[in-house]
Amino acid sequence: MVFRRLSRWSIALPVAFALAGLAGCGSGAPATSASSAPAASAGGGAGEVTVFAAASLTGTFTELGRSFESAHPGTTVRFNFGSSATLAQQIVQGAPADVFAAASPATMKTVTDASLAGAPATFVRNKLQIAVPAANPAKVDELKDLADPAVKVALCAEQVPCGAAAVKALGAAGLKVTPVTLEQDVKATLTKVQLGEVDAALVYRTDVIASGGKVTGIDFPEAAQAINDYPIAALTKAPAGDLAKQFVDLVLSQQGKDVLAKAGFEAP
Repeated sequence: MVFRRLSRWSIALPVAFALAGLAGCGSGAPATSASSAPAASAGGGAGEVTVFAAASLTGTFTELGRSFESAHPGTTVRFNFGSSATLAQQIVQGAPADVFAAASPATMKTVTDASLAGAPATFVRNKLQIAVPAANPAKVDELKDLADPAVKVALCAEQVPCGAAAVKALGAAGLKVTPVTLEQDVKATLTKVQLGEVDAALVYRTDVIASGGKVTGIDFPEAAQAINDYPIAALTKAPAGDLAKQFVDLVLSQQGKDVLAKAGFEAP
């Protein structure tokens, strides 16, 4: 079975939807994450389940998607990974999706308030770390170092969950940090560190682990005051309703918990 990621639902929707989702996110980045795989059709299908998921879930959900396909011969799982805020706007605008897994209750609320999802279940929690290049050229050791104007910092945009968490953490520390860039999602923020374009960034611990040693993560106490709960829900207008519920069940199962824990996520 070939596992595919959804790159852009705009094939099935007017370009205006993509622009509306972009505006809702409050950033200049594209509305969905880039991918080379074909998009799902608007009608879905009995053998397809389309999952919109926070960018920080890319590795774990890709693994679970393969397991789901193996357990459901003839079924294809398609993913759209990106900023939870953007994904929520896309769903509200009418993007064809079966499951939504968000990086914060606030972004899930956008969908539930529109009566487009059932009661969500919190399946993991995530917290921030300071990510620095492996060599740590700016010698960043703690959160207050990010307030130094000489240190180039990348943050997620405040409208997205990792950015909202960063605002909370910096507020708890009483720090004012002026980033050189605000990114659409946590993956893009971490990439700035990996490329050496910034000296540090606030990203999720799980993304530091997923980097495979390309960056170093630094814990800081204020992260405990900015932990993000991740909710998941099957969508009420899911083209593949039964498969959607089964995928959610997989994420909530012991198998799902094991995959997520291995990646550094915490139990809710």
